[in-house]
This record gives sequence, structure tokens and C-alpha cells, in this order.
Amino acid sequence: MKLGVMTALFGQDSLDDMLKKCKDVGLDAVEICAGNYPGMPHMNAANLLKSDKAAAEFKEKIQSYGMEISALSCHGNPLHPDKKIAKEHHANHRNAVKLAAKLGLDVVINFSGCPGDSDRAMHPNWVTCPWPDDFTKVVQWQWEKKVIPYWKEEAKFAADNGIKLAFEMHPGFCVYNTETMLRLRSECGKNIGANFDPSHLFWQGMDPLVSLRALKGAVWHVHAKDCRIDPSNTLKNGVLDTKSYGDVINRSWVFRTIGFGHGETFWRDFVSELRLIGYDGVISIEHEDSLLSVNEGLTKAVALLKDIILKEKAGAMWWA
Repeated sequence: MKLGVMTALFGQDSLDDMLKKCKDVGLDAVEICAGNYPGMPHMNAANLLKSDKAAAEFKEKIQSYGMEISALSCHGNPLHPDKKIAKEHHANHRNAVKLAAKLGLDVVINFSGCPGDSDRAMHPNWVTCPWPDDFTKVVQWQWEKKVIPYWKEEAKFAADNGIKLAFEMHPGFCVYNTETMLRLRSECGKNIGANFDPSHLFWQGMDPLVSLRALKGAVWHVHAKDCRIDPSNTLKNGVLDTKSYGDVINRSWVFRTIGFGHGETFWRDFVSELRLIGYDGVISIEHEDSLLSVNEGLTKAVALLKDIILKEKAGAMWWA
């Protein structure tokens, strides 16, 4: 296994400055942002698609720092009821798939998206309960009329380009847990799998290790991000929390740097479980900790995970 980073946290840096920081902290790979919510701070996908030379030079630049590209990240909502947003996110997704193929990659990361509650909707509608019956009808309509038809076509497009689609199980979108991830894969294609991020599972009350085991053979990419659940705020208000991420003291849960939400024991078990299910790719650190600086959070995450990976590797070699 190798360590990487989702490069959105270096959005203010140039490509060279970002790569130098990644090299200095001891990373092996970068997950490059290719549009939609992360933006494109370090490249322009449409421009690279126009030029084989530019695409080759971009890849060579990353390799010159001793790193590889783990995936292109294009987190968006191509099912958005606002047709302008949906069209833009769809175009960026298609460009990411085509560019990944040009760069010799095999994974593009996205969200499943979330439609509205009808064709007349203006905003996405994420349903969290089955009753009144209106909610059940909305979920059925979303999946049958929007989610399945769209991703069935996009899975085929990706497969035709030699690309696997890795969906992050993220609340607010139709794929948010193990069950919905497996449903999308079953309905739309075997080249659909997970970009496995445990942070979103923690606060939903899931055990990421159990989810990983259920997704054996369908994990295409991995994010390393932690989540701390505030016990008193959760006991008072539950886990469904719409307060700003910046309102840390009052939130039921917040994203944290690796080891600041769950201890070293969990992260050791996490790496072991990845190995058990046959995943030997990149673990990509995603920093969204409002209590630690980018440098401090990333450095701590790298130190903890690198130690775990090295010891796990040594243990595997000993048993072999």
C-alpha cells in the first residue's frame, strides 16, 4: 500500500509547490482534482484533453517528484435538479473519465449525486426516513427515474474507456452507506465501486470495518479521514446536524485528522482489513480538520499511517 493525498487542501499552491510539499512530507501519490466541487486548482482537464503533449508533460511533472496519480477526483452532482449545474457536472465527469484514460489511470472518483423530489424541483432532496409515505415515493422515483438510468449509461461510458467509477458513500447523496453502494453496483455495472472514506460512516453509526468486508472486491480507492463524535452534543441532538462545520463546539460531530477521532488501534485494524479484502492501492489522506493547520494535520496523518503501513507490511512478509 502507498500513501497519497487529495490535493484540494493545496488549492492555493501552484502545481510545483503542491508536489514539493507532498514530496517533503513523504507521500507516494496524489489524487488530482478534476472539477466540480473540488475545482481544478492544479490543472485544466479540458485543455489537457486537447493535447497529448500537454497531458504527457503533466504526468511527467508528477513523476519527476517521485509520485504517481492515484485517481482523478471529480466529486459533483450530475443529477442536480438545476439543469445548468447538472450539465456542468456531467461535462466535468465525462472529461475526467476521458482524461484518466489518456493519463493511463483506471479510477475516477465521484458522488452518486442526488436529484430533487420531482422534475419540477429546484434543489436536491436527500430523504432520511420512510414516513410519511411521500418520502418513500420520492426515494423510489429518484432511483428508478434518475439514479439508475444515469449511472447505467455512465458506467458503460467509463468501461468503454477502461475506467472504474469510485463513489464516495456520502450523506446528502443517494449512495451514502453500504446498502446503497451495493445497489448502485448491482443495478449499473461491476466497474462501479467505492472510494471508501470511513469518516462519513462513523457519524452515521456504521462500523467501517464491517462495511469494508461487505464491499470486498468493490473498493477502487480509499480516503483516510477521521471523524470525532461529540458525546454530549450527540446525546442532546442526535447525529443529524446542519450547523456549520466551523461551529465545532456545538456540532454533534466534526471531521478530524487521522488519530484525533479514533485511535491508533482502529487505523491499524483499518489497514489490516484493507489487506484482507485484497486492496493494495493508495490510501489518500483528505484533510478537513478545522482545528489543525494543513501542515500540522497532514504531517500527523502521514506519520501515523506510514508507521502502520510499514509494520503491516513487515508482518505480512514475516507470515509469508
